[in-house]
Amino acid sequence: MTNDSNDLEKLATTCMPFGKYKGVPLIDLPETYVVWFHTQGLPDGKLGQLLGLLYEIKLNGLEYLVHKNRIK
Repeated sequence: MTNDSNDLEKLATTCMPFGKYKGVPLIDLPETYVVWFHTQGLPDGKLGQLLGLLYEIKLNGLEYLVHKNRIK
């Protein structure tokens, strides 16, 4: 998986497009939901790539990297 330099910003600004957390910025999704998605299989495309990156970030406690990149 390759990540663009803007993926941290995209995690802060892209909202979940469907489901229980529709409209919630990806970085704000509960860790349990991200883990569930990871075990069930990530969606195809950019959303799946971002959720995969988010899984690694949450797993390693690196959310601060995304929060510091949020546009105020």
